[in-house]
Amino acid sequence: MNATHLPVYSVSALQDNYIWIFPTGPESVAVVDPGEEGPVNRFLSDRKRRLSHILLTHHHHDHIGGVMALCKSHSSLVVGARADGSRLPHLDLPVSDAALLTLGTLQVRVLETPGHTSGHVVYHVEDALFVGDTLFRYGCGRLFEGTPAQMWHSLLKIRAFPDQTRLFSAHEYTLSNLRFARDLEPDHPELQQQSATISHMLDQGTPTLPVELHWEKRFNPFLRCDDPLFAAKIGAGTLTPEAVFATLRERRNRF
Repeated sequence: MNATHLPVYSVSALQDNYIWIFPTGPESVAVVDPGEEGPVNRFLSDRKRRLSHILLTHHHHDHIGGVMALCKSHSSLVVGARADGSRLPHLDLPVSDAALLTLGTLQVRVLETPGHTSGHVVYHVEDALFVGDTLFRYGCGRLFEGTPAQMWHSLLKIRAFPDQTRLFSAHEYTLSNLRFARDLEPDHPELQQQSATISHMLDQGTPTLPVELHWEKRFNPFLRCDDPLFAAKIGAGTLTPEAVFATLRERRNRF
């Protein structure tokens, strides 16, 4: 797959969701996790584009709420995890780990990333990785169904991508996650400086996503659980990476 720069558009939905849209041809697009149909339909109408595919990362309603209405209005194919087929609406293309799909002119690679839910998947398209609720900027998803070990290994799958991979998370959680990261490392000067930048972006109505993977590898505490220096700094130096992750996730839950 060529690591070219995939054009990706965002529309806001619900309280803090992002719906990501990318072209699959000259006049067609795919949409990722449409929690509601209205913003998608407005985008399609304004841009005069046809909806070819709907990609779902997991079954939570804020990610699938608009699917049935969109399917009634558009001749689009719905892609989602085979393992979650009973919980996803109108699934046309069930996929499993390492599946390769052709969407128009693009190839899409699927990775299973259990943790947030048991059937969570992410989609790799060119230089873009649509990570749903597995990874956020400075954070990661809550464990509703998976184990800490599952989520840690899902994060390792994501961390293995090239540094310039752009991460497209499904929520605007950046500022609250950054506050937690700062609390973990109050003496980290760069983390302190980033708060002003993130706050300014949000004040201007600018999404804080996507973010390149190298940034998250450097600053996201949940991607650093196998770093002995970081583990020691947060008082978990004697633990395994999985146990460091479990400790961090529990601290984040209470933060």
